[in-house]
Amino acid sequence: MVLPRRAIASNLDSLSAAWEWTAADVVTHALPIFHVHGLVVGVLGPLRRGGSSHHMGKFSAAAAGAKLAGPATMMFGVPTMYSRLAADVEADPGLAKQISQARLLVSGSAPLPASLHERISQATGQRIVERYGMTETLMNCSVRAWGERRPGTVGLPVDRVEVRLVDDAGSVIEVSDDATIGEIEVRGPNLFLEYLNRPEATAEAMHDGWFRTGDMATRAADGYIRIVGRRATDIIKSGGFKIGAGEIENALLEHPGVAEVAVAGRPDDDLGERIVAWVVPAASAPDAQELIDHVARLLTPHKRPRAVNFVDSLPRNELGKVTKRALP
Repeated sequence: MVLPRRAIASNLDSLSAAWEWTAADVVTHALPIFHVHGLVVGVLGPLRRGGSSHHMGKFSAAAAGAKLAGPATMMFGVPTMYSRLAADVEADPGLAKQISQARLLVSGSAPLPASLHERISQATGQRIVERYGMTETLMNCSVRAWGERRPGTVGLPVDRVEVRLVDDAGSVIEVSDDATIGEIEVRGPNLFLEYLNRPEATAEAMHDGWFRTGDMATRAADGYIRIVGRRATDIIKSGGFKIGAGEIENALLEHPGVAEVAVAGRPDDDLGERIVAWVVPAASAPDAQELIDHVARLLTPHKRPRAVNFVDSLPRNELGKVTKRALP
């Protein structure tokens, strides 16, 4: 994939406006630097601002606390890191005080469960900023430093980036009801040039000058975007309904017996696809039917899992994203 300098420079400038990012900020993170999150945002971003970046090497809550109690003002991480952080700050008031000194905690690369938002907020007073991006587009949306840090949302498009939702036919979705699901398309100077030596793939990814992300989302009345999953793996068509797996995952994570969860569709002769959940239980493992009923109460009965599988762990990639194609 070919990513030009103008994409990196313009996007980092847009992020500086969204996060009030200046040369006085010191960024700390433990992200892999072969990925745009770690390299472009975590290393080139501080250099663009004239500040500095402190890489932890390997993430630990103790290392993050030490950095934020010292020179660091911002931390970039992924949900897996914040999950570990939540458990540690709840158990250690001293660590919670260190984390509370951050100017911004930013999460990306995967959706951050609402339960983690609340746990970290309760322990540290910090409300995490979520943002949304891709390798091909860099950062598309972010909650602003001064804006409402609403769990489950990635805020508004950043400056100079246009974001729209389209339906299955490619028509623009005009409603903003935080319920109608559409595919995110992006346009702006942040876009990549091409997939190297793959002209057909490049042409397929574009739609009238807009990049097809493959990510599905809703838009609220105030413009906030909520990602519900990937078109290929996270949109479940069951009983005539289009259902986002992320909504069900967040509902399951509100149950105290659930530590981690992944939801996907599986073929079903009657429903088209049935909703299936893979659950890593917390200390006190819940009953499968209890979890099914929990989702039906929080959402609606047609969004309840039809099967719950208890597993010891979920398959993840190097950034902590669940690889749903590897689910048993």
